[in-house]
Amino acid sequence: MTCISHPLIRPESIESREYQLAIAMKALDANTMVILPTGLGKTAVALIVAASRLYNEKGRVLMLAPTKPLVEQHLRFFEKFLVATSPAGPDVSPFAMFTGEAPPAERTADWERAQIIFATPQVIKNDLIAGRYSLQDVTLMIVDECHRAVGNYAYVFLARRYHDTADKPLILAMTASPGSADEKVQDICANLGIVQIENRTENDPDVRPYVHEREVEVHQIDLPGELKQAIHAIHTLIDDRLALLASLGFTVPKRERLSMKELNGINAQIQQRIQNRDPAGYSAASVYAECMKLKHAVTLAESQGSEVFKGYVAKLVAEGMNAGGSKASQRLSKDPVFRGLFNQTLGWIAELHPKPAIVLGLIREQIETHPDSRIIIFATYRDTVQLLVDYLSKNGIACERFVGQATKDAEKGLSQKKQIAALTRFREGEFKVLVATSVGEEGLDVPSTDMVIFYEAVPSEIRSIQRKGRTGRSAAGRVVVLVTKGTSDEVFRYVSQSKELRMQKSMHQMGGHPVPPPKPVEAEQALIEEFTPQGPSIRIDDRETSSKVVEILSELGAAIRLERLPQGDYAIGDRILVERKTARDFVDTLINRDLLGQAKALADAVPRPILVVEGGDIYTQRDMNPNALRGILAALTVDMGITLLFTRDEQDTAQMLFVIARREEGERGERKYHPHKSFSSAKDEQEYIVSAFPDIGMKNARLLLAHFGSIQGIANATLEELVAVKGIGEKTGGKIFELCRRKYE
Repeated sequence: MTCISHPLIRPESIESREYQLAIAMKALDANTMVILPTGLGKTAVALIVAASRLYNEKGRVLMLAPTKPLVEQHLRFFEKFLVATSPAGPDVSPFAMFTGEAPPAERTADWERAQIIFATPQVIKNDLIAGRYSLQDVTLMIVDECHRAVGNYAYVFLARRYHDTADKPLILAMTASPGSADEKVQDICANLGIVQIENRTENDPDVRPYVHEREVEVHQIDLPGELKQAIHAIHTLIDDRLALLASLGFTVPKRERLSMKELNGINAQIQQRIQNRDPAGYSAASVYAECMKLKHAVTLAESQGSEVFKGYVAKLVAEGMNAGGSKASQRLSKDPVFRGLFNQTLGWIAELHPKPAIVLGLIREQIETHPDSRIIIFATYRDTVQLLVDYLSKNGIACERFVGQATKDAEKGLSQKKQIAALTRFREGEFKVLVATSVGEEGLDVPSTDMVIFYEAVPSEIRSIQRKGRTGRSAAGRVVVLVTKGTSDEVFRYVSQSKELRMQKSMHQMGGHPVPPPKPVEAEQALIEEFTPQGPSIRIDDRETSSKVVEILSELGAAIRLERLPQGDYAIGDRILVERKTARDFVDTLINRDLLGQAKALADAVPRPILVVEGGDIYTQRDMNPNALRGILAALTVDMGITLLFTRDEQDTAQMLFVIARREEGERGERKYHPHKSFSSAKDEQEYIVSAFPDIGMKNARLLLAHFGSIQGIANATLEELVAVKGIGEKTGGKIFELCRRKYE
């Protein structure tokens, strides 16, 4: 085997493959998207490009991946094969992995000492927005799973910031599946500044010698009679709802043609009627919600099995019996047909669908034939994942679940640390079977995985390719797709197959062709002239960073500090606190959560509370009496003294916040005006009085009151005692001391 020879690549470590070297040489010329089938060494290409850039251009390499397990995987690969040197010296590791769990100061120090940084994009985005470091000396940014670089995903912001601030920018974007739509590929290229595409397929002559066969099997399964009866009952309910919508004047399809596209079309009609203040629109919105729930129930019964379906029906009934449940759930739970269906499911003792038993048989057959096998089962829903883990474990198969971080209902998620630990145990053979949701689809490299089972077909060509790519990486692999006859399984399989073929055709036509230059950056990008922002200061809650508002504020030049705010989303100075809600979230919080409680906490925290309602008419969001909404608006403004601002979109919100912050910093004279405010406690009154002292504000008022115990204690304090309070300097302490003793004339 011939190996790559390079000063920064460990000798005799990486096989020299013609197609990888050819792609790497092209990628060194310009911003490049590499489209390469899973298992053919995209990370090796990235390492070759990184070694060349570090050797010739010095600087740093930043490698981004969407999940922490994938980041950790790339780190292990580079540590194994790349020879690098830390700017801090030969005894310091040149590699660093950034996670949100590490304190910001630690990440800043790691950035200074590391030559190659591996991170999820959100962490880097937050640090850049907070001004902790810059991308100025990053000579290569690697974007893994670049098909995510659309919409508001952090990759888009980072690419823009990188091009604007780096001295020698170069982007290497990588994916196995950019999507079948040419428009999406062009969108990705524009967002990342890609100017050329390097594409290979498994049939290309230089790739073919390294391709391991993947045998794809489709298992056709009959739907049990009990589930057919249940689905028939749901179809009856859907027919009734569609008839009701038709009677209200909406154009609806036959139930057999009720796809998600058709449902979206119905919703568009409903929203239009609501905007026109048509009462039928509000009634139809609840009926539409019922259709969505019933359609989901059919999907569960067809593809997931009786236990998951049974749990969902029980959940809808429980919601319907709860006074806080949605109108759709309440109406369904009272429907005699739905109640009959619920009672029928109570009699199901064991799983009716044959899929779990088929999965068990496939696993046993695989392990008997190949005892060292690793097997991954992909299922769409967490309930199904847990069901399979329980079922397989009960039947003697060592397995674990692999799901995302979020905790949903009673189902706890897996932290990224636990995800990495589970993958390590899987690689080392502590258990044979990993049961995963979509979080396991992208990039995870377990070389000995030789079997992948799709518990159901998926309609996305990207997800299908990613799932299949988990096997056949270092040897022949086997892919099994379970398809229930006459159901959405068959439809999804056909859709993903068609999209895969279209994508392959499109990539073949695109391969080797230059990409049109990206559109000029927006006007606000021109404001990024220096790394350290010179604009007004805004403190932002760290949970708000996924919002486009934060990106735009950063691009406008605001000096941003990220922290966990007790109330509100944006703090400007010591007297303005802003809570941001979309129009939908405003109404949802009012109905399902404690909007007035949130608002009161906001109003109690600062003299100038602001509530921004963004994007849309609040009267059209839910089936709610307009006068009730007007009453809430009156309570917020008149009773609580909250300023209500309505903005068009995230851009408008960011511009508004920037203007408020600039005005607050620029017009110091306005701070002398202490507005009238209603109080709910003596504590509020005390804070209000002390905050009126020169240059004090609410934060320092609380510090002083906590230290001296009363306003009298502050007034009687010596200058030395005032200055000794943390946050009160000599100048401010002197003003307080002198003011309390000055004769009034």
